[in-house]
Amino acid sequence: MIKEYEPLGPHFGAVVHGADLATATDDEIAEIRAALVERKVLFFRDQTLDDDAQVTLGRRIGELTASHPVVGGVDEAHPEVYALDSTDNGFADVWHTDVTFMRRPPLGSVLRAVTLPPAGGDTNWADSQLAYESLSEPVKHLADKLTAVHDGTREFGYYLAQRRGGQGNEWDGEVVTRLDPVEHPVVRVHPETGRKGIFVNPGFTSHITGVSEFESRAILDLLYAHLTKPEHIVRHRWRPGDVAMWDNRSTAHYANRDYGDARRVMHRITLRGDVPRGPVG
Repeated sequence: MIKEYEPLGPHFGAVVHGADLATATDDEIAEIRAALVERKVLFFRDQTLDDDAQVTLGRRIGELTASHPVVGGVDEAHPEVYALDSTDNGFADVWHTDVTFMRRPPLGSVLRAVTLPPAGGDTNWADSQLAYESLSEPVKHLADKLTAVHDGTREFGYYLAQRRGGQGNEWDGEVVTRLDPVEHPVVRVHPETGRKGIFVNPGFTSHITGVSEFESRAILDLLYAHLTKPEHIVRHRWRPGDVAMWDNRSTAHYANRDYGDARRVMHRITLRGDVPRGPVG
């Protein structure tokens, strides 16, 4: 079994010691999968994964998606691997939860460092459940009733139209040819734990439905500011061989863009998720 989980906060994040992701047993994979739900983001040092091994690992944890609804895989042999390369605009310097602009966003993600800058390029994760639970009761009651629109057009519409000729990848059994906005609850109930979490993000959430533009902006600004309070965040300083794994249903993340012209390359896979559900009643 895994030797040690080093907590990064009272309830959020952990560095996993004694795990070799390339040779982990079925029992260890099951343990990691359970820890992922509990701690939300896990970090593994000194791993030896390549693209093949990363895909194999992902398939042992869950069902893999395509690399991205719109962006192709790193190469023809690895259509599941999404390359974030700073020399090709591969940045993630806005708070976001992966691919919430689709009806079924990914359950989780596995990210490994390929090329790191000499300094900088840290990634931050926010605990959306802790953030929800620390809201005041009146704001919780308001948020519980709200629905938001998520739209990937701003970030990926041009890429789909110009670089892919309007032909994206297969996602949930259909080839993506357009990025129609989708609606998700502002508060998501985790399907495995039943815990509530804030499920809006500056990267892809465009507005709250059923309210004025002014009210929408004010509500979203309040939730974003609360979600990203320092006490809700863990920050990871990358080293060669590092792998991060997070639960997309209970986190948001942000990659620091503070390394100038140095190159940063990360490879990510995502696990197929379900349709987000809000509070009952």
